[in-house]
Amino acid sequence: MPKQGKNIYLRKDGRWEGRYIKGRVDGKARYGYVFGKSYEEALDNLLQATSQITDAQNQTAITFGAVSSEWLTVQTPELKASSVARYRNLLNSYILPRFSANAIQEIQRSEVVVFSRDLLTSGGASSQGLAPKTVNSILSVLKNIFTYASNEKSMLVADIKDISVKQPQKPMRILSKGEQKALSTYLCSDPTPCHLGILLSLYTGLRIGEVCALRWQDICVEEQYLHVHQTMQRIQVKSDGRKRTKVVILPPKSDCSIRRIPIPDEVMRLLKAARKQDDAFLLTGLVHSYIEPRCLENRFKAVSKECGLTDVNYHALRHTFATRCVELGFDIKSLSEILGHASVNITLNRYVHPSMDLKQRNMNLLSELLTTK
Repeated sequence: MPKQGKNIYLRKDGRWEGRYIKGRVDGKARYGYVFGKSYEEALDNLLQATSQITDAQNQTAITFGAVSSEWLTVQTPELKASSVARYRNLLNSYILPRFSANAIQEIQRSEVVVFSRDLLTSGGASSQGLAPKTVNSILSVLKNIFTYASNEKSMLVADIKDISVKQPQKPMRILSKGEQKALSTYLCSDPTPCHLGILLSLYTGLRIGEVCALRWQDICVEEQYLHVHQTMQRIQVKSDGRKRTKVVILPPKSDCSIRRIPIPDEVMRLLKAARKQDDAFLLTGLVHSYIEPRCLENRFKAVSKECGLTDVNYHALRHTFATRCVELGFDIKSLSEILGHASVNITLNRYVHPSMDLKQRNMNLLSELLTTK
């Protein structure tokens, strides 16, 4: 039974339990609980908890814009420059125009649901709607800010953790063996530094930013491997109040992307013949001149056209490498480490696409169970 009109009860385990309303979200009461060995201790804890709630409720004037700015400032020292630039861009382009002036505690879950739908149907500069992947990235930033407000600012905010949009799996473009042969022949017939970089991606699975950042000192000729420890990308930066971009070379975003990749014998032979000084970029052979990912993608499109390849982008080289490795019977764990994945599941689900020939060979193994006399 409650004592003296307070919402405090004696539990069966001998402890006293106090219950209080933390606040209301979308009209529904959210409860908090405190405990004590005695009624007096539980009452004291209950008064402290309700006092904190009152203080938090007095903070309703704090806007989402203020909390998001504080969140990004706190996170910046732990993030890479590219991540900070991306978060700031998502905030400025999509989130702040919608929620900046709102008190964060007054933003309801239903508003976030409508916001995500609007992004899908009419978001973007052309109002044609954003891709599901982009919308989920925006929602991820929004969720992080709400979590920060709840955990670090003791604010009662809407629960939006499970809000997301369905992201259909796009078919991956894989070069056929004939297409791979044609591309390899073209690149080997004219082994310029840029062509060698494209060939290296096709036969080691390097990402476009990784091959752009590669220098000759990262290639160990004696032990026949390359060391991936940097990636190149163009990021947005603030300058004189205007949006500008710059090329940066940074460590990969995850530790598992820092790796050593064995180089196939024939590719190694071509690399040895083209060797330049250690601190020169692989794609240019020069120390102070590089090719950035956007330019390499354009050069690859020109090469693809010369080889008669259609509907293919640079990342297809990585998909093709992974698929060929599976067809040749690579150990999946080894392949996952070569690709720089955090887990084998990523390799299997995202990059491995068995060909119809491989499926047919596997199905033919069942023929052994069918015996005719």
